[in-house]
Amino acid sequence: MRSRFVAASAGSYLVLATLVSLACSCSRSDASPPPPAASGAAATQPAARSEAPIADASAASATGAPRPPFNVLLITVDSLRADMPWMGYKRPIAPRLTELAGRSTVYTQAYATSSFTSKSLVGFLSGRYPSELARTGVFFTRYRDNPPFMCESLAKESIPCVAGQAHAYLDKGYAGIDRGFAAWRLVPKITFDYNTDPHVTSQKLTPLALELLGSPTIGDGTRPFFAWFHYMDPHDKYQGHEESPHWGTRPRDLYDEEVFYTDLWIGKLLDEVAQKPWAARTAIIVSADHGEAFGEHGRIKHAHEVYEELVHVPLMVFLPGQPARRIASTRSHLDLTPTMMDLLGAKPLEPALHGKSFAAELLGAPPAPSHDIVCDLPEDEFNQRRRSFRHDDWKLIAHGNDQSFELFDLASDPREEKDLFGKDRAMTRDMMTRYKEASHGIADLAPIGGIRHKD
Repeated sequence: MRSRFVAASAGSYLVLATLVSLACSCSRSDASPPPPAASGAAATQPAARSEAPIADASAASATGAPRPPFNVLLITVDSLRADMPWMGYKRPIAPRLTELAGRSTVYTQAYATSSFTSKSLVGFLSGRYPSELARTGVFFTRYRDNPPFMCESLAKESIPCVAGQAHAYLDKGYAGIDRGFAAWRLVPKITFDYNTDPHVTSQKLTPLALELLGSPTIGDGTRPFFAWFHYMDPHDKYQGHEESPHWGTRPRDLYDEEVFYTDLWIGKLLDEVAQKPWAARTAIIVSADHGEAFGEHGRIKHAHEVYEELVHVPLMVFLPGQPARRIASTRSHLDLTPTMMDLLGAKPLEPALHGKSFAAELLGAPPAPSHDIVCDLPEDEFNQRRRSFRHDDWKLIAHGNDQSFELFDLASDPREEKDLFGKDRAMTRDMMTRYKEASHGIADLAPIGGIRHKD
C-alpha cells in the first residue's frame, strides 16, 4: 500500500535547508558559542560546576517551564557523524534536524560508548560498558544475563518502553538488548546481511514509529513513556534517493544523500509528534550509535578503531519550555541512561552506573564541567580490543590489551594526526596514570564461549 506520506521535492528541501540555516544563525543566543568549523574541534572551557539537584534548577522553575516527569522520545541514526550542519558542515544535509537543533540543547562534545552498533547501543540501554556485560565473542554480539537494563527497571515502575528497529540484528530476542520493552518491532521485509545494509527503511520506520506511539501500550499520555527509534539508512551501502539533492558519486556524497533522506522521514515523525496531546511534555533526544570514517586514519566505514570520526557523535535534547543553547562540556552515552531516567521521573538504576545525569542542566541549571570519557571496544572475532580515554583536551588510545598507545592533543590536533605518546613525557605519564585508574573501574568480562578470530 502506498504510504500516506508524500515526500517533498529536492528543490523545495534545498530552499527549506537555506531558511533553516539562516534561522538558526539568527536565533542563537549571544551567550552561546558559535558552532565549530569541523567535527573533532576541541571543547571550549566549560562553565562553573553546579551541584544543584534537579529540584533546585531555579531557572526552570522561574520560567514556569514543565518539569519531570516527561515522556522521552529517543531518535538515533546509525553511522551519523558529528560534523552535521548544526556543527558547521556546509552542505544542508539535514534541514529538519538542523531546525530542531536551533531549539535544543546541543552537546558539541558527545561520545558514543563504542564504534559500532552491537557494542554501542548497549551503552545507553544499560548504562554500562560492553566489556563488563555478559556477551558472546562474535561481531554481532549477543548479550546474556546481566544486571537490569534501563527498561527493565522502568517496567517495574509501570513506565512502558517501546522501540522500532530497521536492521535484522535488532530483531526481537536476537541481540538480547530488548529487555524490559513492552513493544519491540522490526520493519517488515528485511533480511540479515552480515556485510552491509542494502535496505532502504526510513520510509517504513516512521509509520511504524507512529503506530507504536499511538498504541494502547503508550496510552493517552497521562503517564510517562520511553520510545526509541533507530534509523539505519546512512549506514553503508550508501544509496542515492530521488527525494534528496545529488552532491556527487563519492562515498561521502552518497552518504550525505542518505542523511538527507533519513532527515526527511525523521521530520515527518516530528511533525506528527508535535500534534499529539502529550507533545508538550515530551523530551526529544537525537544522537547516533557511532560515527563513520571516510579515509581518516586510512579507514572507511566504522568499527575496529576508536578515533574521533568514529566515536564523536551528535547529541541534542529538545525540552519543552527550555531555551536553546550549546554546551561544550564532554558527555557520554553512559550519561544518557541516568539522564533519561531522571527526565522520566524514575528511580535510579541499580547497581550504580558509570554515567552522570545531566538532566539538571537541561532544566536550566548551569552546565557541569567536562568529565573523563572512556570509549570501549571489546575484542571479538573481527576486532582487537581498543579503549580510549579522554581527559580535558587530551586523548589516549590503548591498542590491544594495553600493548601500545597513542596520545593526542585534541585542542591543537582535532584530527588525531600527531601522536605525542612518549614525546610529551609529562603528559604521557599523567594520562597513563589516569587511564589505568579508569580501566580499574571497569569490571571486564571474558566473552561467553571465547573468541574465534576470523581474518
